Amino acid sequence: MEAGGLEWLLVPMRQLVSWGAAGAMVFGGVVPYIPQYRDIRRTQNAEGFSTYVCLVLLVANILRILFWFGRRFESPLLWQSIIMIITMLLMLKLCTEVRVSNELNIKRRSFAAADSKDEEIKAPPKRSYLDFDLNYFWHWSKFTDYVQCVLTFTGVTGYITYLWLDSSLFVETLGFLAVFTEAMLGVPQLYRNYQNRSTEGMSVKMVLMWTSGDTFKTVYFILNQAPFQFSICGLLQVFVDIAILLQVYLYSYYPQKPVSHTAHPASTKAL
Repeated sequence: MEAGGLEWLLVPMRQLVSWGAAGAMVFGGVVPYIPQYRDIRRTQNAEGFSTYVCLVLLVANILRILFWFGRRFESPLLWQSIIMIITMLLMLKLCTEVRVSNELNIKRRSFAAADSKDEEIKAPPKRSYLDFDLNYFWHWSKFTDYVQCVLTFTGVTGYITYLWLDSSLFVETLGFLAVFTEAMLGVPQLYRNYQNRSTEGMSVKMVLMWTSGDTFKTVYFILNQAPFQFSICGLLQVFVDIAILLQVYLYSYYPQKPVSHTAHPASTKAL
């Protein structure tokens, strides 16, 4: 009787834990970007955040969705990808608006300092996705250019996946590329911090949430026997997160002078 009573209590508890874990997988991935989004809106400065993080996550999650058509995995992981794509587009929209506005303000101040009141203040040069200028790739002036690029990538990769969907080798390779790309998520931020010799402007809360979220996600993959690509690349992602946290410690306690870049202007803005 006691055992039956306990079983009656444990079944709904297990169901609640299962739902909670699934909910954490779906929405947990976007939580780290909330403090970064708020910091950018508050300071009106997006220089400390690498928009290439958005590129990495958009590519990774589009590939993961396409992988789902070839090898069905748990639906929370699919919904996580959809929510993440929406979040990254919102981050890109904010960063683009802030950056373009700041560029215009700098130009206005330079004209004011030069007492060029009679001269017309020209807006910064428009950089478009359709210019196909690799020097300004992923550094365009309008949010719509990013949307066009994402739609083009989705259309091309979707068509290729449709043609090769019957090939198990292609499907497994697609799955590996999806999770490996996501595992490289922190690399653009890692490199940007190295270039700046500082982590100023980067939300430490975001990185801490990355680390805890990636650790939880990797354990979730292992326990739920997700495709092996997920578990391997999840571990790699945790290692990159830890490397960024080491940068926070290093540059906070041992400040270094930023490296000057004399290359093309885009080189300092690209990441």
